[in-house]
Parts: sequence; C-alpha cells; structure tokens
Amino acid sequence: MSTLRQRFSRWLQSRTIAGLTPGPYDVAIQQDLRVPMDDGVELLADLLTPIGGSDPRLPTIVMRSPYGRRGPGTGQAKALVREGFTVLIQSCRGTWGSPGEFRPQLDDQRDGIATHRWVRKQPWCTGSVATFGQSYLGYTQWAVAGKLQREDPQNAPQALCLITTMPDFGAITWDNAAFSLRNALGWSQMMDRMGRRDLLPLLLGMLRPDPKLKKGFDVLPLSGGDTVAAGHPVPWYQDWVAHERLTDEFWTQQSHTASVPEVTAPVYMVTGWYDIFLPWQLDNYAQLVAAGRPPRLTLGPWGHTSRGMGGPAVGESIAFLKEHFLGETSNRVAPVRAYLTGADRWQDLASWPPAGVTVESWSVHASSRLAPEPAGDGVTSYVYDPADPTPAVGGPSLQPNSGPVDNAEHEKRADVIVFRSEPLAADTTIAGVPVARIRFRSSQPSADLFVRICDVHPDGRSMTVCDGIRRIGGIATTGTDPQPDADGFREIEVRLWPAFHRFAPGHRIGLQISSGAHPRYARNPGSGEPAATAVTTHPATQEISHGLSRIDLPRWTA
Repeated sequence: MSTLRQRFSRWLQSRTIAGLTPGPYDVAIQQDLRVPMDDGVELLADLLTPIGGSDPRLPTIVMRSPYGRRGPGTGQAKALVREGFTVLIQSCRGTWGSPGEFRPQLDDQRDGIATHRWVRKQPWCTGSVATFGQSYLGYTQWAVAGKLQREDPQNAPQALCLITTMPDFGAITWDNAAFSLRNALGWSQMMDRMGRRDLLPLLLGMLRPDPKLKKGFDVLPLSGGDTVAAGHPVPWYQDWVAHERLTDEFWTQQSHTASVPEVTAPVYMVTGWYDIFLPWQLDNYAQLVAAGRPPRLTLGPWGHTSRGMGGPAVGESIAFLKEHFLGETSNRVAPVRAYLTGADRWQDLASWPPAGVTVESWSVHASSRLAPEPAGDGVTSYVYDPADPTPAVGGPSLQPNSGPVDNAEHEKRADVIVFRSEPLAADTTIAGVPVARIRFRSSQPSADLFVRICDVHPDGRSMTVCDGIRRIGGIATTGTDPQPDADGFREIEVRLWPAFHRFAPGHRIGLQISSGAHPRYARNPGSGEPAATAVTTHPATQEISHGLSRIDLPRWTA
C-alpha cells in the first residue's frame, strides 16, 4: 500500500510540474513550526525533508511565500525535496496562519533576515542555505540577500534561484508612470480572497473572467476599483494608487535594487519573453554582470504562469544547486540559454544581449510606411478618448495566456496608428531593447504613448513581438518630461520590452502607436490630475511628426 501511495504521489507531481521527472526520495512534512521574529511575532512554517536522508552537502532551502504552505502550489518545494534537499516554507506575516498584518513588501526584509538567522541554528539545517522561488517568492530572496551579505555574511544565502521576479515591485506597479491596473487590481483581489479564505470565487476566477474584476477595471476614480472588485477597500491597493512617484519613501523603503550588486552568491535566473517582470529582471542580470558576478540565465517562450516553464525552471535549478554544492558537472554549454521567437528554437549565448548587436533606426513615413531611410515632413494624428479607451490586446499578465496575439483587428481602430515596412528580403533578428523615439504632441496636459512592434505575416496576421508605455504630464513626471519645441512637439523616448525575435523573409516589421492599453494600464484621463482621484475624462488629439520619429532596433547578426 505504501508503494502504491509513493507511486501515486510521484505521478501527481509529474502532472503538476510538466516535463519534470520526480526524484527518488519521498517527502516527510512537519507542519506549523513557529519562527520568532524580532518583534516577538511567530510566523508559521512547514519543514519538508527527504525520507531516508540525503547528502549533507546539499543546502537547506528557504522559501518565504504569501500564497500558503500546502496544496498544489507547493509542488516545486516537494520536487526539491524529492531530489534530496531539505526545504522550509514559511508563510509571510499576515498570511495563511502567520499572525500580523499583511503589508506587501514592507516587512519581508526584517522577517526574512530573522528567518535566515533562525534556520542556521536549527539541528535539521544542513549547514549551508540557499533560496528558491518564483514571483513574490523571488522578491523575498532579493529582500535579504544583499543586506545580509553586507551586514551579516555568515547568515547570507549561499545560492539564489530566482524565477520570474524582481527586487522592486514599485517599478512594475507604475511602469514609466503608467499604473499597471490589470496586474495590481487582479493580484489585490486574489490576495484579499486568500486572506478571507474565500476560495470558491478565487478558484472560479482562475478558470474564467471575473465580472467583478472586469467592472473594477472601469471604475473612476482609480481608487474605487478595489471596492468593486473585492467588496471593500484593500489597504495596500489604496497605498499603491496614492503614491505615483517612485521616489516616495513608500516605494524606496521596499526597493532592493541598489543592493543587487552586493550579492556574491551564485545566482540562477529564469524568465520569459512574456513575463510581467522581464525588463527589470534583465536589468538585475546586467547589474550582476557589471559587478563581475554573471548569473546563469534562461529566457524562455513563457509568461508569468506558463505551465511549460515549471519543468525547466525547477529541473535546471536543481542541476544548478547540485553543481555548486556537490560539484556535479553542468550540462549547460553556455551561461545564457534563450529562446529565439519567430524561429522557434533555443540559442546558447555567452551573455545577454549577445555580442554582435548594432542599432538600426527605422523611421516613420507618410502613407503608414516604416523604412530605414530618414523621413520627410508630415504629421499623422488620431483622437484618444479615455471614455472609450484603447483596449489592451494581449501583453504580459498574471494569466497563463500571455504570449503573442494577432493585432490585425485591433489595428483597424481609429485610435491605433500603424506603420509597416516593405516585405523583408532576408532574415532580420533583434536581440535586446528596442527604443522608440517619437516626436509627439497632445491637445491635453497629460498623455500616454504606447508603442508595440509586431511581426506582420504574409497572410495578414500581425503578431505581437514586444511593447512599452510612457506617460507624460502626470504627477510623477513633473520635472522629467522632455520640453516641447516651438511647435509644441516633444521627443518622447519609450523603451520597449526586451526581445529576441527573428522576422522571416517576406514578413514585415510593424510599428503600432496608440495612447493606451486598458486595463493592462489604467486609462489616462488627460488632465494631469492625481490618478487616484481623477474622475473626469478629456478626449485628446494626438499628433506624430514624421520627421524625427523612429524606432531603434537592436539588430543581431550571429
């Protein structure tokens, strides 16, 4: 009977983490350990250990999570234990039985440091400690790693496995001064339901669009969205919408970006081209490279919760940890492994971006043309009406379906401007961060500029490659907006999402320009008032000057 249970358990794990073969160990669980914090609060944790023992050279792995310690979400932890690792999963303050108030990001540094010091003193600690986790569980790693390395190195983690994450959630919440409404409100509703154990609506919301959430996206003022989506104000959501400036202490106290270069432990990073944290995670990669400590990096064709990411992320993390702690030989042929979209193949690279990238500028012309030669004079205009905001089509999100979408119908809208190249005569590959430089004028004090690159197929499909947004004239941009010229035009720089994409011969490069992607980003009412309280919308006439408007593409030749 015991053997049957073991087989069933392994089969269940193989179904939970696609592409991962379960390891040889079975899992023992000790529940509800009490971990004392510096203020006397005791946070709850579960200890997962391999039955039969394991190599004592393997590290104890610390995972700190606001999403619970049991159930399907712990499949990654159990996969680690089945490979011989001891794992401690702790519920963050104010979540899943841990006392206190849940204040996202605000308590994770002090609580994480106290936890690491406590783990080192336990008889079951193997002597070395590593960290592992995705999304918020990655943030909790960044929160402690640099500070411990600087102030208490003997308790610092000795390896980090960081999956689709970043050390500063403020930067994604206000992405270039535009509020990431879909992620912020959706996550707040989810966490509120978890906190109230309102699990049926939570599960249903994962299976189909939530009508309350959809209604909340359309509420003005922005600060009223949580009351509609969750039934009451959510404290942290109210804080998020009220603090537009990332220089406010509210955000700076929870940002750990500055301490990234202080991390000396080996780091393994996993992300996807359609992940919500991609640009910032690659910035963190660059920080470590500049500090002389290049991480191992995997860049896949995944979104934040893509099922296909689980097996590679966990499997390669296990191999990474065994390489560093057991001396096992790595099967990686290069530090960076990246999926080349458009060609649908993996590429081994020495670094990211790869060597051989040059900037190639494509200018916007009259008659909706995109071409590498400079453009003449001319203006393309459109009207943006926040009462009928330009909708979001695809784009990185917390949902599994974050991959490329066809923009063909979307591009027929009057408030979406499209420029296209001639059919390409040869392969054209971009690798890095495209940068749009748009000479732009608006009839309203504040406006958003949303720019997207598409791969236009011969059959008419216009498939997303990457995009980016920037707000001008908002509360957070005062003093940093480019100054208008005598005609009222400003040159607006928009950094797009990083990309590694091949445009095939016969395809066209499409450049899409609009003034929003609602509800991925909250609509811009146009007045320049605080986003949390603005209720009146103002239609705007937006103009793009051809003369100096262009997209700088990071062209790569292997």
